[in-house]
Amino acid sequence: MTDLLIKRVDGDAALQDLKDWQHVHNVVVPPFHLPLDAVRERAGRNHMDVAYVGDVLVGCSTVRPPEGDEAVVTVIARVLAEHRRQGFGEQLYARGLERARESGAGVIETLVLESNQDGLRFALKHGFAEVERYVLPGLTIPEIALRLS
Repeated sequence: MTDLLIKRVDGDAALQDLKDWQHVHNVVVPPFHLPLDAVRERAGRNHMDVAYVGDVLVGCSTVRPPEGDEAVVTVIARVLAEHRRQGFGEQLYARGLERARESGAGVIETLVLESNQDGLRFALKHGFAEVERYVLPGLTIPEIALRLS
């Protein structure tokens, strides 16, 4: 397996790291296109990483902090289509799970667009079960919420 370099993207991150995270997010989740200002704001409240093989951008991840009485933490790993099935999602996901547990997660969930069948297969393979399917206002593609069982 090729060595994957995973870098933290925080509110003070280098502009290129923010843009790289934004690029992966917007390619993998096109209905939720984020402008750079929104990415910077999210980097201030979430744990966000970008992943590279050498100088090549392959993916990104997000870990949202605990919310609610159940301390629900959302872990999302995204890998560009041309880099899937090489173990990069596994590494991003493992790092995300570690961050979630460190933050005091009571429940771990993930979100996947219904149209992202690779992402849905990945989540199901890793022990997630669907808990909700919904369409956000103004969109047409359902989002699937899954929880780690």
